[in-house]
Amino acid sequence: MKGLNLFVAFLGGAVVGAAAGVLFAPEKGEDTRKKIADALRRKGIKLSRKEMDELTDEIAMDY
Repeated sequence: MKGLNLFVAFLGGAVVGAAAGVLFAPEKGEDTRKKIADALRRKGIKLSRKEMDELTDEIAMDY
């Protein structure tokens, strides 16, 4: 019976963890890049798709 309780607790934790992951997951990269590009455009900075990809790669290398 103890093994069954342990399994049920593990399964319950996995379900709660998966639900929390879905609820708190960040947006897709494409959506994030679009928001960044829109914010830059509002500041008067216009980047091509290639320049945006290069900027994204450069920022990613720093982290």
